[in-house]
Amino acid sequence: MKRLTAFLLAIFLLLPTAPIPPENAEAEANLSIQAFATLEYGDQGELVTQIQQKLSDLGYYSGKISGNFLEGTRAGVRRFQTDYALTVTGAVDEQTYEALMNAEYRTLKNGDDGDDVTRLQERLKELGYLDANATGKFRSATEGAVKSFQSHNGLTADGKADLDTLKLLYSDSALSKNVEPTPTPDPLTDVGDVNDVVMVDDGASTADSMDETPFGKTMTRGTEGADVKKVQTRLTELGFFDGPVSGYYMDQTIAAVKQFQEYNGLYPDGTMGEETWNQLFNAVNVVYSQATPMPSPVPTPIPYAVTVDVRNQVTTVYSPDENGEYTNIVRQMICSTGLNATPSDVGDWVTNGRRARWAYFSLYGSHAQYWTRINENIAFHSVIYRAVDYMALSTKSYNKLGQRASHGCIRLLVSDAKWIYENIRKGITVSIREDLPEDQELTKSLLPPPLNKAYMVPSTTPEPTPEPAYTSDCTPSEPFRKLQLKSEGEDVYWLQRRLKDLGYYEGTVTGVYWNGTKKAVKAFQKDHSLRADGIAGTNTLEKIYAEVVTTQTPMPSSTPTLAPTPSPVS
Repeated sequence: MKRLTAFLLAIFLLLPTAPIPPENAEAEANLSIQAFATLEYGDQGELVTQIQQKLSDLGYYSGKISGNFLEGTRAGVRRFQTDYALTVTGAVDEQTYEALMNAEYRTLKNGDDGDDVTRLQERLKELGYLDANATGKFRSATEGAVKSFQSHNGLTADGKADLDTLKLLYSDSALSKNVEPTPTPDPLTDVGDVNDVVMVDDGASTADSMDETPFGKTMTRGTEGADVKKVQTRLTELGFFDGPVSGYYMDQTIAAVKQFQEYNGLYPDGTMGEETWNQLFNAVNVVYSQATPMPSPVPTPIPYAVTVDVRNQVTTVYSPDENGEYTNIVRQMICSTGLNATPSDVGDWVTNGRRARWAYFSLYGSHAQYWTRINENIAFHSVIYRAVDYMALSTKSYNKLGQRASHGCIRLLVSDAKWIYENIRKGITVSIREDLPEDQELTKSLLPPPLNKAYMVPSTTPEPTPEPAYTSDCTPSEPFRKLQLKSEGEDVYWLQRRLKDLGYYEGTVTGVYWNGTKKAVKAFQKDHSLRADGIAGTNTLEKIYAEVVTTQTPMPSSTPTLAPTPSPVS
């Protein structure tokens, strides 16, 4: 009974409604934000009819539009979920419903028929790849034309018109057959010193991925154990310690450590931290007691701090502001962090400067460029390669950017990994966080273009449109258009800025309408007794800009000054 009630409510929300009297507006707003009731096998009604019609329009369903959710509908939903990288359940939850209502294409392959195949063939003919009639039947000639288009446009040439292929095919960026692609100059194609390869296991602490003598824990007065004996032995070798190797970190050992630190340009606090440990055991320039002491280092400001946002799969580099706080965004990069089963190490980590031109992951037989250590388990590095060869890039690894995909390391575009390798040196804090708010607009704005397979680099993309001017006391150009998921343009940019001014939007202003914008619009609608569907229609936009409209002062019209009428003379 409870499930039936939720189902009837979902149908009610999709039916046309009459204007709502002001006294009922709040009640309607509360109804409209109820949870979406998942539809599955055995359900029926108008909402099922709508889903069947959309599946039919896209070519996923060929049965009767009956309003009954049976096996044919379930199979169509599963095919749709597979193509759109959704969890394949065969049931329509809110995520599947939204994706379905906003979908434009289905994946087409050899053996498919339909109007969308006809449209595909007509576009391939228009671009010069297909020399045959548009029959609506996807067969070998169409498959060959698709392969030719994919190869010429830097996509995987498998002959399957998947979503990436279709989006590019119908865009203005699609290259016709008689237009030669412009080679993309790439400074990253030099594989570098192939001998500079670090042997590591992504996400697994091994001797290969750690220093020669790995640091264990900080030692202070009262520490005891085998590592203390190791420190005392090494200090004796270098001439700083002449006491017993007892394994107790007390006054004589502390005095020896202070003297060692003074000779080696470290702060002499007598504490055996990681920096002192590495100088004692792993540095090639360690100073003995008989040598000339190093000068005390002049402290230099740390240039960057790095945050890895696991929720949004974005790595951000900050520089310090005038107050010394790391708030200035220097660079934002799409990334792939660890899978749920092999997560990245959450916390704050300080880099020790270890890096390598290439890394070899011995557990998986794969490679990566520009390896920069974060801690003993994980590092920043490029997407995956099958060999030390820039043409051996893994397209799967590239296409997974923006999703969890690694065994703990932070995967980046080659250009971004190279920037990290060149700029993130010793002493920089890397914060890996899972608690930042969702910002789909930011993630979507950083996704890379399709991979150019001829050169194994991202396809050339047009220069981004300059950010439009925005002022809080004006409105965008009218009349307003309906804005919803995937809408983009100057008016979306204005909407995001206006909602941010009003305190509803906390995401990145990108000019593209994704879930963050929808959530903000819903919150505004709820507060203003509007139907909280997350779609910014005319009524919603007029409310959002109402304060601006009412405070705008019209320009006064110029009124001519009249000459005074002369008095009559008697």
